[in-house]
Amino acid sequence: MLYHLTEWLKELGVKFPGSALFQFITSRVMLAVILSLLITTVFGKKLIKYLLKKQVGESVRDLGLAGEQQKKGTPTMGGLIIILAILVPTLLLADLNKAYIRLMIFATVWLGIIGFIDDYLKLRAKKLAQKQGVAYKKGDKDGLAGWFKVLGQVVLGIVVACVILFNDNTKVLRDYTGPVNANDTTIIKRTLDGKTKYFVQADAPITTIPFVKSHEFNYSKLLPEALRGFTWLLYIVIVIFIVTAVSNGANITDGLDGLATGTSAIIGACLGIFAYASGNLRFAEYLNIMYIPNLGELSIFIGAMIGACIGFLWYNAYPAQVFMGDTGSLTLGGIIAALAIIVRKELLIPIFCGVFLVEVLSVTLQVSWFKYTKKKYGEGRRIFLMSPLHHHYQKLGYHEAKIVTRFWIVTLLCVVFSVVTMKIR
Repeated sequence: MLYHLTEWLKELGVKFPGSALFQFITSRVMLAVILSLLITTVFGKKLIKYLLKKQVGESVRDLGLAGEQQKKGTPTMGGLIIILAILVPTLLLADLNKAYIRLMIFATVWLGIIGFIDDYLKLRAKKLAQKQGVAYKKGDKDGLAGWFKVLGQVVLGIVVACVILFNDNTKVLRDYTGPVNANDTTIIKRTLDGKTKYFVQADAPITTIPFVKSHEFNYSKLLPEALRGFTWLLYIVIVIFIVTAVSNGANITDGLDGLATGTSAIIGACLGIFAYASGNLRFAEYLNIMYIPNLGELSIFIGAMIGACIGFLWYNAYPAQVFMGDTGSLTLGGIIAALAIIVRKELLIPIFCGVFLVEVLSVTLQVSWFKYTKKKYGEGRRIFLMSPLHHHYQKLGYHEAKIVTRFWIVTLLCVVFSVVTMKIR
């Protein structure tokens, strides 16, 4: 809104001190980071006090983990402050006419609502149990049904895929070297260092293959030639899977103080680099990567997300004063998935979201092996001492803060490796 206000005043010829800052994306990104940090640190304390007043405390199952009883009563639903710290800077500083900005605002609000409803229903069940004098056990079917959360993620996946497929402002531009007709509206002209370059929009959904010299991959190649007219449908299914997997991965990872928050901030920095490089013609040309116009404004949203996560760590780092709950974890996971798809780096998700992937796999392997051995031997057996993986290390005696720090370091290494893939081909 401030951006649009300054643009309107600029058209009227009105200038005021500092108005030039809003002309540059880099300035607005830094302002977004600072503002989101201020919102989380200043209003985070107020939210914690309010949640404590309303007795919005975490219920803890007795899993035999060190320090788990100290977490009992810690306020949850802190993801509200993350969402607020993302949306406010974005609404104030970004160009709201851009399709990518509108899409990410929708993704944030949509999954935030689903996560909030889930947390609220769990809280209501807990209070009802206390009122009736019944022992409340976390893990009871007291939140949103699993299928309903998945349905919400499916809806987001459909929206993300459709915007990328059918909106002309979200297309990848490919080099055009054929004859140029001045009346041909399909040919797009860009000027770089005084030289004119010509592009055409990609006619099918494409993505980036890491480590391959001809790094573009067309999704239509996954189908027989006779069925390539249905590539759009295949793409929607793939996007739905990615959104659901990453969102649930972030949700599962949110089991230790600061783990999901810090990991999401590091991944956000990675996606910010990808967005900036692909959205800038000079960098895209130098790195020989996809040129995706209109990605510049997305860096403001990413900056706000990074600032929100870092600011939230002020209260969420060990020992946590507040938990994000599903309100935050589902939202952050969905945001990361949507951003990865937008910058066409979804095939790199297993690398830069390596911690999310390992956490999900640890749960999947543990449950599958337990069921298989119980059916075969009459007694369930385990691969890990406990799943998700971070609890396995707790059972081994590692301190919670050390586990979180090491998972951050692993994520940082994965992110650096993912960024390097832009050159390693």
